[in-house]
Amino acid sequence: MTTTPKYIFVTGGVSSSLGKGIIAASLAKLLQAQGYRTTIQKLDPYINIDPGTLNPYEHGECYVTDDGAETDLDLGHYERFLNVATSQANNVTTGRIYQSVIDKERRGEFLGKTVQVIPHITNEIKHRIQILGNSGDYDIIITEIGGTVGDIESLPYIEAVRQLQWDLGEHNALVIHLTLIPFLSAAGELKTKPTQHSVKTLMESGVHADILVCRTEHQLSDSIKTKLARFCNVKKEAVIQSIDASTIYDVPNLMLDEGLDKVVLEKLNLKSDTPDLSRWNEFLKRHKNPKSEITIGLIGKYVELQDSYKSILESFIHAGAENEVKVNVESIHSAYLNEENVEFKLQHLDGVLVAPGFGERGIEGKIEAVRYVRENNIPFLGICLGMQMAVIEFARNVLGLSDANSSEMDADTQHPVIDLMESQKNIINKGGTMRLGAWDCTLEDDSLVGSIYGETTIKERHRHRYEFNDDYKGQIEDAGMKATGFNPETGLVEIVEIPSHPWFVGVQYHPEYKSTVANPHPLFVAFIKAALDYKNKK
Repeated sequence: MTTTPKYIFVTGGVSSSLGKGIIAASLAKLLQAQGYRTTIQKLDPYINIDPGTLNPYEHGECYVTDDGAETDLDLGHYERFLNVATSQANNVTTGRIYQSVIDKERRGEFLGKTVQVIPHITNEIKHRIQILGNSGDYDIIITEIGGTVGDIESLPYIEAVRQLQWDLGEHNALVIHLTLIPFLSAAGELKTKPTQHSVKTLMESGVHADILVCRTEHQLSDSIKTKLARFCNVKKEAVIQSIDASTIYDVPNLMLDEGLDKVVLEKLNLKSDTPDLSRWNEFLKRHKNPKSEITIGLIGKYVELQDSYKSILESFIHAGAENEVKVNVESIHSAYLNEENVEFKLQHLDGVLVAPGFGERGIEGKIEAVRYVRENNIPFLGICLGMQMAVIEFARNVLGLSDANSSEMDADTQHPVIDLMESQKNIINKGGTMRLGAWDCTLEDDSLVGSIYGETTIKERHRHRYEFNDDYKGQIEDAGMKATGFNPETGLVEIVEIPSHPWFVGVQYHPEYKSTVANPHPLFVAFIKAALDYKNKK
């Protein structure tokens, strides 16, 4: 433990999507494995208040924390690596910064001063960066700055980092700059010039990179590292190679081999030890040496962009390793799924997950997928909208309510088996107004989910406006679909299952948000086991 919290800033250059979040999470893992209380926060330069209203095609999945914050998907990486919950304080956007400053101006807190980017916006950024450090809960705070150096949107953040480095003093803050070392196949050479220019751009803003992490497809030679050190004003041991890995879970070990944690701790004047990665490496061993293989169908409408279902895909990896199974995920676009082709597309699968989402597009394909797996006893997991589709399918094809639907898709349906939550009916604004964050759920004793969790009360994260319509609960249960999980305060149905089916579970919440390397989510672990059992019986 340290008396004064230390700050590490991770900036990016040359190109986006280099993996700042994975590098930040890997470094945090190495520091945590040496006993340092470590957390990570993300500063996003876009003007949205949060990612909650962003299309998944634009920004990937919206990750939800226990306290109901709609955040960047990188927070999912932080939690999966560290097994420590994040919160509203771990993700800050330009929109939130400006909103806070403007609210203060309206209240007259600036005493008539002209409100400017410097000092008012940068002061607010510095305040937000230090909230976690001032809490006393952490020794080291890693701050990832979204975008790339040179972006107009990032300039206030870079200036805030410059000021904080000065304010905090030597050994209390450092900057890691992540860049790309491209390989030109025509010349057969790795090129350092883009990194040199990126570092120069950073220095023009008054910020000096203490450590360079270089993304590359090929090994960096000793001479290239020497050249980068000389031209970028860093020590040679502070030029860290980040070569492409087969899985993101290899990166902590790769960074350990490169000595990233040692360089960081030396610069922060902290004691360095050998990280205890035994549990992590046990997971990696199981992940890389599966004894079996299964195929799961992921039914959704954003399947072209895998980041849209990032947490689900990572949960499959965690649960697969727990079962010593390789989980092959077959993405199936629900908009192109229908009664004519559903058998062809699903009959070979060992399990089907119908994904969450919003809006009408692809709904009928999801319902058709649920019908097929229900009738053919294929293991099924429905998440949020996927659970709602299961209820609609059951109402239509078992109860005979042919026009049953969600009032989200059809406001005039005669049988709204899924309806707008009472608490949502007077809400007009879309941003941050859904049922969000962790809520209690009481499980039925004799239920499948009760046996899976091994508890009577669980707490899971939500992100939805529509719910199981309690008016239809009696009919649906009489026909064989049971409600087996309820919110103890509102009575809201959180879980449905079909006891006569080998493994059929729909949940209103998002279990994927709580799956980590150290604690794979029990629902995913059980689903993968059921899929393996199904395959073996076939």
